[in-house]
Amino acid sequence: MQPETRFIRAGGHELECVFYPGHQTGRPPLVFLHEGLGSVAMWRDFPARAAHLTGCPTLVYSRYGYGQSDVLAEARTTDYMHTEASDALPQVLAAFGLEKPVLVGHSDGGSIALIHAGSSLETAGLVVMAPHCFVEDVSISSIAAAKVAAENTDLLVKLGKYHRDGRQTFYGWNDIWLHPDFRAWNIEDVLPHIGCPILAIQGVDDEYGTMAQIDAIACGAVNAKEVELLKLADCRHSPHKDQPDAVLAALLNFIDALV
Repeated sequence: MQPETRFIRAGGHELECVFYPGHQTGRPPLVFLHEGLGSVAMWRDFPARAAHLTGCPTLVYSRYGYGQSDVLAEARTTDYMHTEASDALPQVLAAFGLEKPVLVGHSDGGSIALIHAGSSLETAGLVVMAPHCFVEDVSISSIAAAKVAAENTDLLVKLGKYHRDGRQTFYGWNDIWLHPDFRAWNIEDVLPHIGCPILAIQGVDDEYGTMAQIDAIACGAVNAKEVELLKLADCRHSPHKDQPDAVLAALLNFIDALV
């Protein structure tokens, strides 16, 4: 079946959504949560491939300030991922009638998935790629380098192909990560409250984080039904782009183990 594209209201904003109906019964819904500069379009064909391979109903949406959703109108605060996890995401799920989803999160989206699952008993599983549990020096260095690129290259023009306002999207993300207050950001306290299975994926060559991030999940998520770590060689910050076949195979095995 063809995907459905529509806008819903969640967290006080109009959000761009694409929904792929499932073609197998008894499969949990997949909900994709994008990175700090991501959007529906920037996932490219990965959600469609995942939906086809797993048979799961699959939802992809652009958060507030991203893609074709409402343009960011104010500076982000240090709790923006917590707000997304506790406010907007539950409303998105309710709008599509999705219960007990598997959250598939990348980078910021992975952190949002962890936060949500740490406060919800209604999550069937987590697949988190290059998630952040705390702030590392390598993250700040790479984000600072991205700011230099934005000021000296056509990066913002390129982002404009994927977002209604590439400048607002970029600086909404970049400014808060480089704010001094954000160095204390840490979500390790939510990990012991996660009860569902977790698949955590990290690239060996990730320029925004180290293996310490998913190792923290393995150590901290003591009440999760299972924690599986997948450490991928020849892979930077986007496992679904650098190693899509390996990620899809791991995702399918994870889903099959749930049903």
